[in-house]
Amino acid sequence: MQLSDDPLPPLRSAVYALSVANRRSPSPAAPATAQQRNTAQQQNVEPTWLSFDPAAKTVRFQLIAGLTGLNGALNFNGFRDGQLTLVVPVGWQTEIDFRNHDGVLPHSAEVIAPQAPPPALPGDPAIPRAFTLKLLQGLPSEATDDMRFAAQPAGDYLIACGVPGHGAAGMWIRLRVSGTAKTPELLPTLAVGSR
Repeated sequence: MQLSDDPLPPLRSAVYALSVANRRSPSPAAPATAQQRNTAQQQNVEPTWLSFDPAAKTVRFQLIAGLTGLNGALNFNGFRDGQLTLVVPVGWQTEIDFRNHDGVLPHSAEVIAPQAPPPALPGDPAIPRAFTLKLLQGLPSEATDDMRFAAQPAGDYLIACGVPGHGAAGMWIRLRVSGTAKTPELLPTLAVGSR
């Protein structure tokens, strides 16, 4: 059997897409309690994912698709369903370095307006240039791409996988473009009514 004849990757995507009907809709972000924040930070938030220069007003974030096996590897940096928030001060030049760590499925990323649930198919980005190449078909294992954009306007957004069904199956995190933040930060986020 040739690799191109392997039905497993499309089948896995279809299964995840169909599972959306049994999922709860994303809820607005609720601040995590101190204990929840500390637990999530100790277990999951890696400080090296985020670097920034306040004088130049630039930020760089490493966005890693399928970092862990959580949610069948449908996660960013080991988080699913919006449970990680990237906060960027409004107007800062933002670079998101995308890498697909998943050894089986292709993935992509796009900044979109918050939707409940995230769409099954990609659309136009909410911020110009805030998307990876091959948005619909996804990038293969260990492929990389960069998104470079100005973080504006202020508001709440999602960073979701554009491969059909992946975002709707929980492969998304939050982006907050803040008019009050002085520096960027990564925060664990607890969705209201989360399990």
